[in-house]
Amino acid sequence: MEYRKLGNSGTIVSHLCLGTMTFGKEADEATSHRLLDDYVAAGGNFIDTADVYNAGASESIIGNWLKADASRANSVVIATKARFPMGEGRNDVGISRKHLRSALDASLKRLGVEQVDLYQMHAFDAVTPLEETLRFLDDATRNGKIAYYGFSNFTAWQLTKAAYLAKLNGYQPPVTLQPQYSLLSRDIEHEIVPASLDAQIGLLPWSPLGGGWLSGKYKRDQAPTGATRLGENPNRGMEAFEARNAKDSTWAVIGAVEDIAKVHNVSMAQVALAWVAAQPAVTSVILGARTREQLADNLKSAALKLSQADLNALSEASKPVVGDYPYGTAGINQRNRGR
Repeated sequence: MEYRKLGNSGTIVSHLCLGTMTFGKEADEATSHRLLDDYVAAGGNFIDTADVYNAGASESIIGNWLKADASRANSVVIATKARFPMGEGRNDVGISRKHLRSALDASLKRLGVEQVDLYQMHAFDAVTPLEETLRFLDDATRNGKIAYYGFSNFTAWQLTKAAYLAKLNGYQPPVTLQPQYSLLSRDIEHEIVPASLDAQIGLLPWSPLGGGWLSGKYKRDQAPTGATRLGENPNRGMEAFEARNAKDSTWAVIGAVEDIAKVHNVSMAQVALAWVAAQPAVTSVILGARTREQLADNLKSAALKLSQADLNALSEASKPVVGDYPYGTAGINQRNRGR
């Protein structure tokens, strides 16, 4: 396992993070605890959850695992998130001071800890002024309820504004951003990656396997079946089968991943994860697994070192298609001085 700084902080985390959205649903408590044990045994020390993951069940399962061994809380870095509805009330959602105050206390209780290592805003909230959110996060940092804070699913302007307001007001700065990022979803490279590098904010990519597509489990023009996310729900979110299957670019990327996996005699998932981990600004890649076998295979990506030629081939095959402006050649040339 490789270890990196948590964004611009002084805390060190493993470059593979255990995502726990499956805990309490696809993985019961006993299985979840085994996944945690396997991950830590492999050298991992970074665990990501959220209050909304299975209505708090994920946090509670992690809390019970921490409680079983008092040394665990000091050896791992726990990240959780708040933003989405946790009740029926008008203020049971968002990133207002009122909602975050109760949400943070509830997360601390479920996790059984006095401090959350990384508290993340799960998404932007157009209703709440960013200044209000940042002031709450600064207060929570100073009173010891959180060590650091970050964001998830923010656009580049939202991230930049938050970083600027924090600096302007003397608040503790954000340290991370959690975006979707994979060989099938690279649009963050246009603005979000440069904004993160500028603010020294570390990226924590979620869905690095493109919802399972990059593991090679799906076949062209064959509707998925069985115990997979798309097998259970082919229309699931952004990785829905019909739309991605219809794109030639999807299969070109999958073909490139498969070719490199054969050369290295590793799984396609390991190749896809190694590519994401090698990208600029990335601190730690979030792994989502429902079985110990899935996790074991994903963890093997830590030992895979892709050559620059491998990385270039994957990047070329997955290059986003854009117009001339502002992200195409014409726009890029306008932003460069040349000679």
